[in-house]
Amino acid sequence: MGKSSSGKDTIYKKLLSQKDVPLQTIVPYTTRPIRAGEQEGVEYHFTDESGFQRLLAQGSVVEDRSYDTCCGVWRYFTVADTAVDLTSQNYLMIGTPEAYNRLCDFYGKEHVLPVMIELDDGVRLQRALDREKAQDHPKYAEMCRRYLADTQDFSEEKLVHAGIERTFYNDSLEGCIEEIVEYLREKL
Repeated sequence: MGKSSSGKDTIYKKLLSQKDVPLQTIVPYTTRPIRAGEQEGVEYHFTDESGFQRLLAQGSVVEDRSYDTCCGVWRYFTVADTAVDLTSQNYLMIGTPEAYNRLCDFYGKEHVLPVMIELDDGVRLQRALDREKAQDHPKYAEMCRRYLADTQDFSEEKLVHAGIERTFYNDSLEGCIEEIVEYLREKL
């Protein structure tokens, strides 16, 4: 987990490709539009509001967050997957401190390990702007809303409440990956 443009997606993909700590994926769902370069079932399962409501009615939603964006309400959520086997596999997913708390409630805190990515706010803002410029239809207002919302979503209070003490600073991608892999080896 980490604020927008902290490098979560890049770190996520690199962690999945390394062999030192084998990881499987739990792919979250979203109702937001797919971005250039994303693939269905890789970063997210993309659905719409009716798809979310159907999964919610089935009791399949483990945790969900909604954001009143400049483009309407976007939801991000995790669906209970019967294929998840915590006795024989380790899994990796992207979320927020709130999602972490709900996953701990669902799977048990002893089965969920937080990996918090941090990066200088100015660097994150430039990365976000560069990423948005590359989109076919840039949504700058939404980029700014997301950037500002991170202040609340990742507040010190929420990190303390979630019990997240260890963070990884992403000023050097390879160094950050090495630190995370070492941490995972210790903890898993």
